[in-house]
Amino acid sequence: MSDLSTARRTVPLAAAGWHLLLIALSLVTVFPLLWAILTSFKPANEVFDLAPVSAHPTIANYTDVLTRWPAGELVGRTAVMATGVAAGQLVIAVLAAFALAHARRRARSVVLLLTTLSLAIPPQALIVPQFLLAARLGWLNTEAGLIVPQLGSSALAVLVLLQHVEALPPSLTAAARLEGARPHEVLWHVVLPGLRPAIAALGVLVFITTWNEYLWPLLITPDSLHTTVQVGLAQFETAEGINYGGLLAAATLTSLPIVVVYFAASRRITDAFLTSGLR
Repeated sequence: MSDLSTARRTVPLAAAGWHLLLIALSLVTVFPLLWAILTSFKPANEVFDLAPVSAHPTIANYTDVLTRWPAGELVGRTAVMATGVAAGQLVIAVLAAFALAHARRRARSVVLLLTTLSLAIPPQALIVPQFLLAARLGWLNTEAGLIVPQLGSSALAVLVLLQHVEALPPSLTAAARLEGARPHEVLWHVVLPGLRPAIAALGVLVFITTWNEYLWPLLITPDSLHTTVQVGLAQFETAEGINYGGLLAAATLTSLPIVVVYFAASRRITDAFLTSGLR
């Protein structure tokens, strides 16, 4: 009995220890973000003070961002880019996953091998040919130049959705075919309803990743009036130096859409990827 009671006491202590460790790691992760937000309320002469909270907090940095920096245009263009890339990659991934799930074994193996190998190619290695092609098509400083070349990075989305398509009960698609449904009807009425959680989660992740893209928008939109948020933040670096207060205020404001999108779909993202891992 003593051994049993000791074991019962050990389990809560171990759980408490793990929770304390996770809390500590969370604080370490969140600390830079909190410091940046607090610094955005500091005047210029207090930016480098070690005190986390300003002695004279001000919203002047946010006022300058909203009045002197084209926040609305940059956020709008970035939202168009992220939405277009997310929607395009999802369309490609759904069609490819549905085709691979019903392809012959040999063709399926070859395509899956090539798709997996494409994940090992750094996107930066394709920057030069993509830029030359986009420039020849006249896509500089355009939404098409921002969106279309990024649709080539759909391999991960294809592999994720393929797991979910294969997890659907084969009897559903078989019954639809017996009823005379064509392949596109099976996809629309049977497969897509079962993929909605995974599609929503994957769409949010692609949206966030594209929102934070820096290198490609920097190359394809050399005009500062047609660029995105991440590139536009560089405008706070001037000949006089970096306006850290304005930079952090702008970064905080432009991160709000991403925070809202993520928290609105955080449960769906977690459930979709945990389920795909169990399958």
